[in-house]
Order: sequence, then C-alpha cells, then structure tokens
Amino acid sequence: MADDEQVSLTSLILIVVIGGLIIRYLFFSPASPTPRPVRDAQSVARAREAMVQRVQEICPHVDRRTILWDLQRHGGNVAATVERILSGQIETPPITFQPPPAPASPSPSAPPQTQPFKAPPKPAEPDLITRYRLQNKVNADGESETATKSKAWSSNRDERQATLQRRRDEMILAARKKMEAKIAAEKAAKNTQ
Repeated sequence: MADDEQVSLTSLILIVVIGGLIIRYLFFSPASPTPRPVRDAQSVARAREAMVQRVQEICPHVDRRTILWDLQRHGGNVAATVERILSGQIETPPITFQPPPAPASPSPSAPPQTQPFKAPPKPAEPDLITRYRLQNKVNADGESETATKSKAWSSNRDERQATLQRRRDEMILAARKKMEAKIAAEKAAKNTQ
C-alpha cells in the first residue's frame, strides 16, 4: 500500500505547471484585452480604395461595385478577389448593396481606373535632331560622312565617347533620311493616283 500512495515525479511537475498557469491567468492577466488600434474612417476609406485600385489595374473590365462586394465578403483579400475574377467565379452584388462613393477626383468624367495611367508629359525638345543639336548636320546633308571614320576601339576614354556620339548621330541622321524617303514615296504614290 505504501507504493500506491506515492506521487510520481512527472505527476508532481505536471501539477506545479498547471497550478502556475492557473495562478498566472487569475492574478496577472490584464483586466481587459488589449484594444486594437482604432483606425479613423478616412484611413479605412483610403485602404479600401487602394485595394479596389489594385484589382482594377489587373482587371479593368470589372466595375468598382462588384470589386467592393467581393472584397467585403472575403475579408479584403485582393489576391483571392483577382483569382475569382479570372476564374469567372465572381458574384454579382445584390441590388441592396450600395458601396460608399468613390473619393472625389479632379476630373469627374474620367473613370477611376484611368487615373494611374497618365500620359507622360511632352518633352521640351520634340525630336532627336533638336535634342542632340544635329541641325547643322542635317543642313550639311551628308557632305563628309566618311571623312571622320576612325579605327576600331580606342583606349582613350574621350576618343571612345566621341566615337559613340558620332555613331549615334549617324544613326539618327540615317533614320531621318529613310523616313524622308518613305514620306516622299508615299506622296508620289498619292499624286499618281
């Protein structure tokens, strides 16, 4: 009977650990759970519109309302929404679903998906002839093209730079001559008709 009344070492360790956890839970736990940081409505709206924008960049044919419905139903998971759109499993939102309006844009007639794709501004110098200041070479019209031919590759950095710039200029002028010849041929073909 003496053997039955003894407590094994593993049982004793188990009792101490469980007792410690119970005491810690009862006496040392915070009074209330840690509050999640409160996000203001404006930051929520910005995050929601950013998600819609990402989906519309990938699938511009899907309207904003359908994207918002799917994002709301599936916890804002952009990847899952795109996957459902591409697989054709996107659900049409019910008539009662009225999403919040899109943020005001500077041009109300433009759809939101065209905003990120702005055309690059026109350069101040519209063509390569003006950009690389080749007007005098165009006016010379190829008088001495082969006069400045040099040997292969030079070991001097400045000579290599000058050679590369000369080759660039020659390529631009050759392309211009080809384009002028093509335009002249088209005009001649129009005049003969």
